[in-house]
Amino acid sequence: MNSLTPFPQRPGTPEQVAFHRTELNVIMPIYGRMVAAGEWRDYGISSLREVAVFSIFRRTAENPLYKIEKRPKLRNRQGQYAVIGMDGQVLKRGHDLRTVLRVLERKLIRSVD
Repeated sequence: MNSLTPFPQRPGTPEQVAFHRTELNVIMPIYGRMVAAGEWRDYGISSLREVAVFSIFRRTAENPLYKIEKRPKLRNRQGQYAVIGMDGQVLKRGHDLRTVLRVLERKLIRSVD
C-alpha cells in the first residue's frame, strides 16, 4: 500500500490516484452547502492513473460545472490540488485543499446574496 491510494494494488496493475477520506471530509461540506443553496445537484468521482477528479454537476446529464483535481505528481511544484471551471480554466491551484476550495466558497456567498 502506498500514500496515493488507500487500497492495495495487484502486481502488474497500474496505480490509481484516489481521494482520501480526510480530503473528502473537506470537499463534502462545501458540496452540501451548495446543494442546499440549489446551485449543485450531483457529483461524480473518478480515480485514474495520474489524477483523481471530483466532478460537480448542476444536472446529471450536463458537463461538470467544476472539477476538483488531485495530481500527486504536481505536489512539489504548483500544488497537487486544483479547481477547474466548466471551460477548462484553472480557477485555483495549490498545496492545501482547504485554501484551493475557497474559490468555491466565494461562489456560495454570491449565490446566497
